[in-house]
Amino acid sequence: MRLLLVLSLSLVVATTAASAQPSQVAPTPGEALFVVSGRGWGHGVGMSQYGAYGMANAGYAYDEILANYYTGTELGRAGTKQLRVLLAEGRRAITVTSTAPYVAVDAAGTRFPLPRGPLALTQKLVVPTEKGPARAVPPLVIRPGKGPSLSLDGRPYRGQLELASEKGFLRVVNIVPLESYLQGVVAGEVPHSWPSEALKAQAVAARSYALATRVEGKPFDLYSDVRSQVYLGIAGEKPSTTAAVRATAGQVVLYGGEIATTYYFSTSGGKTASAADVFGFSVPYLVSRPDPWDKASPYHRWGPILIGARTVQSKLGVASRVLDATGVPTPSGRLRSLRLQTAAGQTSVPASLLRTALGLRSTWISVGVLRLDQQRGAVVFGSTVRLAGIARGLPSPVLSSSPDGSASTWSVVGPLQRDSNGTFSLPLTPTRTARYRIEVEGASSPALLVQVAPRVQLRQAATADTLAGIVRPRLKGAEVTVERRQGASWEQLAETRVDADGSFSAELALVAGSYRARVAKTGTWAEGVTPVLEVTG
Repeated sequence: MRLLLVLSLSLVVATTAASAQPSQVAPTPGEALFVVSGRGWGHGVGMSQYGAYGMANAGYAYDEILANYYTGTELGRAGTKQLRVLLAEGRRAITVTSTAPYVAVDAAGTRFPLPRGPLALTQKLVVPTEKGPARAVPPLVIRPGKGPSLSLDGRPYRGQLELASEKGFLRVVNIVPLESYLQGVVAGEVPHSWPSEALKAQAVAARSYALATRVEGKPFDLYSDVRSQVYLGIAGEKPSTTAAVRATAGQVVLYGGEIATTYYFSTSGGKTASAADVFGFSVPYLVSRPDPWDKASPYHRWGPILIGARTVQSKLGVASRVLDATGVPTPSGRLRSLRLQTAAGQTSVPASLLRTALGLRSTWISVGVLRLDQQRGAVVFGSTVRLAGIARGLPSPVLSSSPDGSASTWSVVGPLQRDSNGTFSLPLTPTRTARYRIEVEGASSPALLVQVAPRVQLRQAATADTLAGIVRPRLKGAEVTVERRQGASWEQLAETRVDADGSFSAELALVAGSYRARVAKTGTWAEGVTPVLEVTG
């Protein structure tokens, strides 16, 4: 895994005795931008589906594909013939439809012949009969007639539908043969146009996973979504995937005589992960393995994705402002967690939460941080500004500047020379107010505005009751205000303007006291202030 990139810059301004630059304080951390690049899609454990695709294209058979991803396993036969799949729960009403006559049987054994067409039911399970509506004893099992299948709210399913009341709502379970269930799963998991050996590998993996992960303590075996496997019913079936299911009928992956929990996912990025790294428990056949076969995947490598610190704070539910981040990797290269530095201290976020909260494709990621810290006050013309920070983990960072921040005006100041720890220090003497940022391939840090003020000096002229001064650079016509301290405030005494040679003067009744001159902000120049001049009389 690539090292974490941190670009954290702070301004340290060297001042001279002639300058009115205030003493520097610690900079305020700026807004961080996180640069995320990654590899693969999915949790990374078990069989890479794009890897299976690559192996099939290279001439491998489905049993060889499965043996590659599930170390030390073998193929065997499944004993289970039927599954109970949860299709819906928490529903107030559903509609079951058949194009042929069908029948419903309740828990008391009462049969309710039903004509073809729709049957609307609520949690009361009131069924029409020749003698009028009758309330069935739950659960109510609806069986298809000869030929046509049953549809639930317009989606057709093989097998039977079981309806039960649960806390005032309806629960619907599909009682379906194992092989019919798989026909509705495999086509939803991989493209039906893939090579037949890849489809067969997916069929065996899906069959094994379904049997190894049956839900305990529930009135069903499997969910119809990602909590188990996505089950689309008849609507999801394709001839090629159905053929793969039939060609491998009953076959499962075994380890030590038991059905293996055959985790699978889209894309490995070049290496699978171990169950210990991702799930926190070791499984002998779910270990990290090189996976050179999935390069055809559009998600083999992806990014960069740019995510602002405020987005990270909000989506991860962090209480304090996020300032920085470093990844804690696993041996397989994916992250175990992300360590966040916040305004309140350090906190850690599990990689699984990071992936789901930020919508990342996997946890095999590198995280860069681009940040420019904010310094108070302007830089006096002629003073040195030192941009210091860290550039780690991404190649060839450069410093760029722009007078106004518009896209077409950025130009490279120069490369950042870093030490072995990625730190750098770059002195600059800016000649005007400008914006600065760090640029790397695919990203740039939030811009930092460095304001430059003119250097202004004030002195007592040879002529009585006159104060004079100079401004650099020569800001002809700039407004100058001369002030005298009155207690804790400053009183305006005179106004003048800068001459063509950069000088100015003001006549006023001088008395002992503290004086200063201010050059008003003009154009891109910040306000300039002289050091205090003490007049003794």
